Amino acid sequence: RPRRGADVETEITLDFREAAKGVTIPLQLTNPSPCTTCHGSGAKPGTSPVTCGTCHGSGFVNEQRGAFGFSAPCTDCGGQGTRIEDPCSDCSGTGVTTRRRTITVRVPAGVVDGQKVRLAGQGEAGLRGRPAGDLFVTVHVRPDEIFTRMGDDLEVTVPVSFGELALGGTITVPTLDGKVRVRVPAGTADGRTLRVRGRGIPKRAGTPGDLLVTVQVQVPQKLDDAAASALRSYVEAERAGGFNPRDGWAGAK
Repeated sequence: RPRRGADVETEITLDFREAAKGVTIPLQLTNPSPCTTCHGSGAKPGTSPVTCGTCHGSGFVNEQRGAFGFSAPCTDCGGQGTRIEDPCSDCSGTGVTTRRRTITVRVPAGVVDGQKVRLAGQGEAGLRGRPAGDLFVTVHVRPDEIFTRMGDDLEVTVPVSFGELALGGTITVPTLDGKVRVRVPAGTADGRTLRVRGRGIPKRAGTPGDLLVTVQVQVPQKLDDAAASALRSYVEAERAGGFNPRDGWAGAK
């Protein structure tokens, strides 16, 4: 029997957060679709295809070549098994017309750049009522200005002051679903990554990934007199306490 319609491929581009959380979008396509006049049968409305008298509806005929017999597609009906005596004027008996249509695409949460989403039966229509092919949508993901991704984990770099790391405290961090408060332990090193469980990329099943928060010290470019004086006092106290940031460093030998 004739095969189903051809598969179709197309592409869409999503924002990082749409891809992470999942989204439903309309998608316009222009491709062969079932004829709306004959509903894909190929026959003029009010009539129906008739059984092919040559192959008796099987779509194949038996042929003998020497000592060997084999089946071949019936040439009278094109392997369809039926013939159209009064074809539809809109599709010329094919059951298919090219038209523009809009479908809804549900992109699952957590899709990655380059991933394909399959929509069964949304490809090209098959001839004369045969099954349609599938639609494959390749998803491209735009970079985000705040987040990056590592597997199911979400990564974010947060600017902090030296005092926040040295003394500890709580900072506000963005997530896909608003902001959360993250505790920074006293003595946290610049560049350390703090893990917030369950606030990463959603999964189709199971617990979401984690949020990985990397703290990055921002050094002030200008200090007023009061801030500069306080900082000098701190440096003096630091030295008096015996702290040397280069202790143990190989380059200090």
